[in-house]
Amino acid sequence: MALDLSSLDNETRILLEVPLKPIQGHRFQPTGFPDLGAATYQAGNTACLLVESAQSMANRIEGTIWDDGRNQLIDEANGLSYVQILDASGNFLTSSITESHRINSPYILEGKDKTFLETLRGEFAVMETGPVDRARLAATLFKYDINSLLHGVFLAKKELAGGRLRIARAVSSFIEAEMVQVAASGGVKNDHVDPQGESAKGFGNVPFHREEFTAQDITAYFSVDLQQIHAYGLGPEAERLLTVLALYKIRRLLDGSLRLRTACDLELKGDGPLDARRPRGFTLPKLTDLSAELKSCIGTCSDQMEVTTVTYKK
Repeated sequence: MALDLSSLDNETRILLEVPLKPIQGHRFQPTGFPDLGAATYQAGNTACLLVESAQSMANRIEGTIWDDGRNQLIDEANGLSYVQILDASGNFLTSSITESHRINSPYILEGKDKTFLETLRGEFAVMETGPVDRARLAATLFKYDINSLLHGVFLAKKELAGGRLRIARAVSSFIEAEMVQVAASGGVKNDHVDPQGESAKGFGNVPFHREEFTAQDITAYFSVDLQQIHAYGLGPEAERLLTVLALYKIRRLLDGSLRLRTACDLELKGDGPLDARRPRGFTLPKLTDLSAELKSCIGTCSDQMEVTTVTYKK
């Protein structure tokens, strides 16, 4: 039985706000930035903290359909289009799913083997001059790397329509905390052989300070831009696949491990349904239902997608 997504008809966004909590205790370690540390800020009179950035969450959402142990898609995602990259010996090297820039990875476009680059150049030849044909761009990405339509891509090579081809993220996410306070602590790295040893070389007893946080509320925010997905002009079946794939990834992330760092292990707060803030009345389906629907949608669109193999040689 097909998943009922009729409540999304005529909607432009799916907005989810999911409450989280530390899996044990009260403290957690947020993301940090060079020369900045934790990203703390004020929202009115409320002390806030960025727990996980949009960039990091994008990587985590993308990774939900990849099996690192087997270097391939998980079973539920088999049939989706992507590019796998082999080394000169024919061994797996990387893929458009695990690469930061997806199909724009240098391991796909900058190697000696230019076969796939020329394939893309042929697909985009009609856009060498004049405006970008967004429908053709979307159809080509759907064929070779469907995840670029959800997570964005910038094909910056001048050989590809002058480096003007880009897609913004249709799925975005971040985690924030409110009513935060610093939980300061510290410790000592002990050297039982030579406590007075040269610390610059890793010897000796070395004291250190540690800064974690507590919060009254921790919330994971998710946005799925249905208007952007619809604007690709790929037709209802492809549009449904993209929507289901986005929801599946979000649900799989939330149902899986939210151990963002050693000292930042989170879980859902409560066990009730995950109701959307927009549209009202929509509830994020269970993973089993989304899994079955994803397989069905992939089967329906299988003739529009393919797995491409590229060999990277320096």
